Amino acid sequence: MINSIPCIIMRGGTSKGPFLRMNDLPESPEARAETLLSLMGAGHALQIDGIGGSDPLTSKVAIVERSDYPGADVDYLFAQVDGPGRRVDFNPNCGNMLSAVGPYAIETGLVEPRDDMTVVRVRNINTQRLIECHVPTPGRQVLYEGDTRISGVPGTAAGIQLSFLDVVGTKTGALLPTGQAQETIDGIAVTCLDAATPTLLIASVDFGLSGNETPAELDANDSVLARLESIRREAGRRMGLGDVSQGVLPKPVLLSAADERGATLRARYFVPHRCHKALAVTGAIALATAVSVPGTVAHRIAVASGRLAEGERLDHVRLEHPSGYIDLDVEHRGQDPHDVARVSLVRTARKIMAGTLYYSGSPADAVKAKAC
Repeated sequence: MINSIPCIIMRGGTSKGPFLRMNDLPESPEARAETLLSLMGAGHALQIDGIGGSDPLTSKVAIVERSDYPGADVDYLFAQVDGPGRRVDFNPNCGNMLSAVGPYAIETGLVEPRDDMTVVRVRNINTQRLIECHVPTPGRQVLYEGDTRISGVPGTAAGIQLSFLDVVGTKTGALLPTGQAQETIDGIAVTCLDAATPTLLIASVDFGLSGNETPAELDANDSVLARLESIRREAGRRMGLGDVSQGVLPKPVLLSAADERGATLRARYFVPHRCHKALAVTGAIALATAVSVPGTVAHRIAVASGRLAEGERLDHVRLEHPSGYIDLDVEHRGQDPHDVARVSLVRTARKIMAGTLYYSGSPADAVKAKAC
């Protein structure tokens, strides 16, 4: 039987997907996951029977609802849909999709717009952290057109500032979950770090790579992918995440010295089995945090390349990625590089369509799930 759900498809940063109200979905996580698999067309490489885009960056779902959490306007639950594998992962956050949560909340009446600029305080359910989204609203209408350009997205749009609060230890409770800034897995020096998202930092040179490889080249390198996955699974175990073979955390990142003048590091970010064509916002936050932490792989490369002085703490970080670069501002509490109060950056968003999304499934199952 065909069911339907109100939907707005939006681009958020370098990602795209449907934005849905939590109240329109089943309460049961299992039934909710089945609904998302159906509407995205999971189980087929092209996701031909749904709206998934056959790529991790376009197989994402944002679920939003009014929040009763103190200090938050809306709750945001992110879902990464694995199209061919028919899996839904509710563990990670997506900062790019988050770029459109503020506009969506205003468009759907969850947040009352203000003159000129509306600050939407979002609680991310995946990480239990707050993010401030500064959405331009001249005339109390969401402004999408503007002159802000971000790498990985054609054209320009209105800038939306995102400020991530208390990013340290979102999943593990610690910036360095293993207690070490650098350790060895399978003969490779790595950093296991949790800031906005758990990450595994590795120098590209230690994999015999220049760091300037394209995502397509890395995705075609089976030996690199296999070894990276083996190290990722061991890192997940050491970080207290358990068996991560069926999950997307931690995210591996290959780092090298930046080519671009003024950039701090060059990154190749994996999601986790394919290389990101740009750089995830949460991954960028982790790297911007790691640069100032002595002993990390990120800090070591930045110092060796002359982008950072030993003992220096960076408040502004520019990261190279396959599509360009991303700039972040890091605010520390006091002088401790491990204690990050907030990380801010500018993204853009666009409303693509609004209407009714149809998917297959049993309405009886949905009703039963809501009653659980």
